[in-house]
Amino acid sequence: MMEWSVTETYEELRPLLFSIAYRMLGSVSEAEDVVQDAFLRYHGAVSRRVEIESPKAYLSAVTTRLAIDRLRSARVRKEEYVGEWLPEPLLTDESAPEGLRHVEEADSLSMAFLLVLERLSPVERAVFLLHDVFDYGYDEIARIVDKSEANTRQLAVRARRHVHDEKPRFDASREQREELASRFFEAVGEGDMDRLVELLAADVVVYGDGGGKSPSWPRPIYGRERVVKLFGGVGTMLRGLGGGIRRVEVNGQPGALFLDDQGQVISVMTVDVADGVIQTIRGVANPEKLGHLGPVSDTRSLLQRLRGQRQN
Repeated sequence: MMEWSVTETYEELRPLLFSIAYRMLGSVSEAEDVVQDAFLRYHGAVSRRVEIESPKAYLSAVTTRLAIDRLRSARVRKEEYVGEWLPEPLLTDESAPEGLRHVEEADSLSMAFLLVLERLSPVERAVFLLHDVFDYGYDEIARIVDKSEANTRQLAVRARRHVHDEKPRFDASREQREELASRFFEAVGEGDMDRLVELLAADVVVYGDGGGKSPSWPRPIYGRERVVKLFGGVGTMLRGLGGGIRRVEVNGQPGALFLDDQGQVISVMTVDVADGVIQTIRGVANPEKLGHLGPVSDTRSLLQRLRGQRQN
């Protein structure tokens, strides 16, 4: 009976705990590790017949504390990261594996929003997310982060101010975002440069995350002219390799998987839309951040193959 109860609790609470951990860490793999560790501790407590009044409160507290510890140890790693650091992409539409779909407010999952959270301290991030995104009360949050309730409220105000100042703007409807993104990725695939010009903001910016392990753009690329040229080359490369683009929803925003001729993932891209045009494009090509999406392509081998085709 005890085992059944723990299993039932796992199935019921895992989506919530994963949602908290992922927003805290920006990493699918680390969030899964944290949730697994939290449930192991819960199982151990139940086995020892520790009285747990609320499994949700217990597991939320353990998950949050583990995530805070991981964030503190990750600071140095991110400072040493090669190139731009972006969160691990999370598929949030029907193509996502069961258990990774989320029904919470999509904008709080966007890469832009997660990057804003990176500017908060680990405890500020926890307080803000638990209160403003997941509706936990200040009294419960105070116990989780081991602060007074008054101090917790102050942390929330400070975090909220930072987020409000830098929060990304999504003024287009979901249908408008999807329609614009579909046209963009179609234009990339077809090499339609004129259409790309029409779809991009004059000050559009592209961020790429290869982590030093896959070819990517080490610095942001600014401006419509440079971005059109960039994606013209991306489309040419993809067609030359016999690859393709599959539309997906990434972190609650329009996105796409770039695939090689074997259907393996080369990169994941997501776009931010405002004022009727694409303002920001983010691409993740670091293979260590793509493994949860399926088989990952060897991008360096693909480029060597493409160079060989051009020489022949």
